[in-house]
Amino acid sequence: MTIAIYGRDFNESVLPYIQEVLDALEEFGVKPFIYTNFHAFLKGKITLPQGTGTFQNHHELKDCAEILLSLGGDGTLLDTLSLVRDSGIPVIGINFGRLGFLASINKTEIRNAIHALVNREYSIDQRGLLLLESKEGLFGDENFALNDITIHRRDNSAMMIIHAFMNDEFVNSYWADGLIIATPTGSTAYSLSCGGPIIHPSAQSMVITPIAPHNLNVRPLILPDHFNLSFEVELRSAKFLVSCDSRTVTVDRSVKVGISKAGFQLNLVRLNNETYLSTLRNKLLWGIDTRNY
Repeated sequence: MTIAIYGRDFNESVLPYIQEVLDALEEFGVKPFIYTNFHAFLKGKITLPQGTGTFQNHHELKDCAEILLSLGGDGTLLDTLSLVRDSGIPVIGINFGRLGFLASINKTEIRNAIHALVNREYSIDQRGLLLLESKEGLFGDENFALNDITIHRRDNSAMMIIHAFMNDEFVNSYWADGLIIATPTGSTAYSLSCGGPIIHPSAQSMVITPIAPHNLNVRPLILPDHFNLSFEVELRSAKFLVSCDSRTVTVDRSVKVGISKAGFQLNLVRLNNETYLSTLRNKLLWGIDTRNY
């Protein structure tokens, strides 16, 4: 088995855990390929297995790995999308961050997780993506998102009016700080913090969640994911922001945005002792009530 490793520059307090990952891979006879920038960060700080390779883009990743291992939090795992793209390479995350819905392996369970990967004791969750379309070609060929696509105002601008359309039919004009269009995967991210519902990943849907809406009768709206959405923006300032997961661009208020389901999915690895509901219970502390004991 060949495993690619992606990470960001870290606080050096997590270096022992990274060393544990590499030691476990070496123990089980796995040759790691490390993302070039991350390899440069690690060099001289930890002991790399002999024969460790590197990769620097999605073309090279396809040729060197059966699985991509993300070291960090959910934000780090979201970064891997630009490397995996439509290759189908499964992704699994070891959580060095805080909550970790996507990067679900605890850093205290590293060796057991590597053992399970090597022995193929895992299942694949197929997670749907959103695709952003615009005449301006926003985000180039990385115009897809696993969690959400967000239209929002700049820090120094006033409230927006966002006109939303579904399959060319008018839905609503949202007076708000912005709109979040989230996948079921992203329903536990920004959308949840703005009052959106939790949606099971197997649901073929997406949700429009307003950010601080001024029309108080507006609530999050769940839609089938085969619908095509489009948005037009009114605001006093000349520009607003559009985000695909953690990537953000500033665009002119004349820009119209279309959002639809992407034509490919992310293969997210879940070890056989994990389920989506167990992750929800653990991360959201469901059941932590003295009446349950």
